[in-house]
Amino acid sequence: MTPKRATRSTPVTTTPAPTATPTTSVTNAQRQAMIYQGVTAALAARDANRNGDDSHTSGIGTEGVVELIQWFERMETVFRISNCSVENQIKFSTCTLLAGALTW
Repeated sequence: MTPKRATRSTPVTTTPAPTATPTTSVTNAQRQAMIYQGVTAALAARDANRNGDDSHTSGIGTEGVVELIQWFERMETVFRISNCSVENQIKFSTCTLLAGALTW
C-alpha cells in the first residue's frame, strides 16, 4: 500500500527580497556647507519674523503661553509639596529657567 501524501492547509507564501536603497556619500565639507545653509536660513527667518520689534518676545505664540502656564503649575506643585518658603521660591524657580528664559 502506498503511503498517503500530506497536504498543507495553508498556502506557502514567499517574501520578496528587499530592494537596496541607494546611498550617497557626503564629505565633511559638504555636510558643513549644508549645516551652514540651514542655520543661515533659520536665522534669516527669525530676523524676518522680528520686523524690527525688540520687545523680547519669542514669537512662539500659543505654544509658548501653554508651556509657561504648565511651568507655573509645576512650580506651584513643587512649592506646595516641599513646603518651600516664599523667600526661597524665587531662588528655586529662577534656577529652573532654561535657554531664552535666562535672559528675561
